[in-house]
Amino acid sequence: MPPDPIAPQYLLGAYRQGIFPMSESRDSDEISWHRPYERGVLPLDSRFHLSRRLARTVLQGRFDVTSNRCFDEVIRCCAETPGRGGTWISLRLQAQYDLLHRLGYAHSIETWSDGRLVGGLYGVKLGAAFFGESMFSRCTDASKVALVHLVASLRCSGFALLDTQFPTAHLETFGCLAVPDAAYRLMLDHAVAIEASWDEDVTLGRLRQEIIRLRDGIDAR
Repeated sequence: MPPDPIAPQYLLGAYRQGIFPMSESRDSDEISWHRPYERGVLPLDSRFHLSRRLARTVLQGRFDVTSNRCFDEVIRCCAETPGRGGTWISLRLQAQYDLLHRLGYAHSIETWSDGRLVGGLYGVKLGAAFFGESMFSRCTDASKVALVHLVASLRCSGFALLDTQFPTAHLETFGCLAVPDAAYRLMLDHAVAIEASWDEDVTLGRLRQEIIRLRDGIDAR
């Protein structure tokens, strides 16, 4: 039997080459591979844009924020978010990301309100690169707060690249860049050659000062 092309070692190898998988639907067994001509990259320096309004929401601590508390649930919520007209996160792909999580290569950030999961995101980590996969929100600003905590945590931990796959109008409000593939590959090679550790403490208590730096447009140290 030939090896599974989305087994962890092959999936991580694809990410190292700037390639990521997608499916046609939740129940599809088919996998397509993508390397866009222009890649979405969220800057981890002063080009990241955090609005004053959103900064207030984050700094007021309206949501509790955790990491890796319910990775499986975050992926399921991303796949089943209403209004998307389908999902690229098939059950087959989800199973592989769950395995990557257990191996320490995939991570989630969750936002909570009154003990209820209301938003979050997940992605894959290689070296000092984080490949953001998807996010979801069940109330206003829940996924945005998760994203701000992600960026602040990556800055604190010395990450060099936050890949968003495609530049979107929503991400452009945060300063997302459309990077040509050749330039992206240089950024990727640099980032995966550096070692950075995922810190599961993504609480406001740890990240408050870094979030203030993001709000004020101060580069990471």
